[in-house]
Amino acid sequence: MVGRFRLWSGYVLLAYVTMHLLNHSLGLISLQVMEAGRYWFTLFWKGYVGQTVLYGALLVHVSLAFWAVFRRRTFILSPWEWTQLSLGALIIPLGALHVVATRIAANYFGVRIGYPWVLASLASESWLGVTRQFAFPLVVWLHAAIGIHFAWRLRSWYRDWFPYLYAIALLVPAAGIGGAAIALRDFVNLVQQQPGVLASVFEQVDAPNAAGLAEIGMIANSLIVFAGGLLLASVAARPVRDWWESRAGAVHLVYSDRKTVSAPTGLSILDMSRIASIPHASVCGGRGRCSTCRVRVGGPDRNLLPPASPEEQKVLARVGAPENVRLACQLRPPPGRYRVTPLLPSSAGPVEAYRHQPQAHGGERYVAILFADIRGFTSISEGRLPYDIVFLLNRYFRATGQAVQAAGGRLDKFIGDGVMAIFGLDAEPQIACRQALDAARRMAVALDDLNAALSDDLDQPLRIGIGLHAGPAIVGEMGFERTSSLTAIGDAVNTASRLETLTKDFGVELVVSQDLLDRAGIDVPAATRHEVEIRGRQGRLAVRAVSRATDLTTLSS
Repeated sequence: MVGRFRLWSGYVLLAYVTMHLLNHSLGLISLQVMEAGRYWFTLFWKGYVGQTVLYGALLVHVSLAFWAVFRRRTFILSPWEWTQLSLGALIIPLGALHVVATRIAANYFGVRIGYPWVLASLASESWLGVTRQFAFPLVVWLHAAIGIHFAWRLRSWYRDWFPYLYAIALLVPAAGIGGAAIALRDFVNLVQQQPGVLASVFEQVDAPNAAGLAEIGMIANSLIVFAGGLLLASVAARPVRDWWESRAGAVHLVYSDRKTVSAPTGLSILDMSRIASIPHASVCGGRGRCSTCRVRVGGPDRNLLPPASPEEQKVLARVGAPENVRLACQLRPPPGRYRVTPLLPSSAGPVEAYRHQPQAHGGERYVAILFADIRGFTSISEGRLPYDIVFLLNRYFRATGQAVQAAGGRLDKFIGDGVMAIFGLDAEPQIACRQALDAARRMAVALDDLNAALSDDLDQPLRIGIGLHAGPAIVGEMGFERTSSLTAIGDAVNTASRLETLTKDFGVELVVSQDLLDRAGIDVPAATRHEVEIRGRQGRLAVRAVSRATDLTTLSS
């Protein structure tokens, strides 16, 4: 909830900065247009409601930033996190004078705020002062852009919108700073041509005298010192907090590679991983949004763990996590000994964050399995260039892959010139079996189209053998780091593979188990029935041999 308050207060401040920069961009036209646009820019923000929203968001955002520094357990951060943190620390030193010289100068010194006052003040500044004022909006914008990127990149639509958002992130500050720079250049040229203009502008806006200007500078410096003191206090209070929490005892984590990490209570599992330099995925930076830091927790003291908060439960439910899986960034175990196994590779990215695969953690499910293989591919590839073989296989894989996806299945893997597909990950058994039969038919049709398209390049048409079987299987994400994927293992998978091999013995295109047909509620009267033995399986299995998978179009339920 604290993170949400900080995010939404940031949205309010970003809206204000965006409108401010767009107003600055009118300086690309003229100073008069920029000043006229200021009326519309301040129409909402100068009112009671607007000022309450703006200053309330500013107070919340700054306060929660100091709180975040205090509650952070380690400063082992990614380069982008350090960049955002550093930019945030620069905002008050760069912007204090600008805020005091506008809002406080207007409220307490009676200055008529507008672009004439701002430009006249800049024209009187040194190059260092001008540079600081122009760096202020750029630092604010970069700080906000990085925060928005980390908050939004976990959402599925973000990848499609990223090019447009990136263009906005470049154009808005460029136009705003460019417009302000041109307006300042024109104003300085006017001052140089007419020396009395600067004094006239200061008189028109009721600028404060030398003592008032000195007081404005003092207020700005006091604000910087006060903010710096709060930052130092936030950092200095952390060791005191750590000491107080360490009195409760120590937490011992045993990782899957038998590495043991011990630390005082109060740290999250992600914090302990970072302190011990153990690679640990965390796309959102430990904010409890992405789920990539999730771990399986066991051990003798597992029952001592506190229950997941509603926010953590929501994220875990999104990825279908079982009871013994928790978010490493949110779980702060009490003193005890726990066994921890990270479930995603340390290199996991945003795709893994919003991928919805409840079966990834492992479980038994009734699925239909399809295996397909090109017949006689060795003889077909003889005498062909490697480029031609790769081209041919890619065309075949695309045709079969599209057929599987169109039928509602999931491509599991390509094995040489073979294909494995799973049906029923998100469907009932009857539907899964029907989808597998539909995929076999679509693959046969796609192969006919491919043979027609490549008739001039092939000495003989491509032929495939397809095996279909259904039954319970263990489904889960298996592999290592980037090579891990959702797959299925078990008797049903082994049987489907054996049935694909039997297509050679029977001289047919498809061999499907009677179990799958019965579950699908479909009969194949024209297909020959066989009783076969499957290696590694007890008893005989009834199967049907279908000469052409395209004949499945005549099936009736």
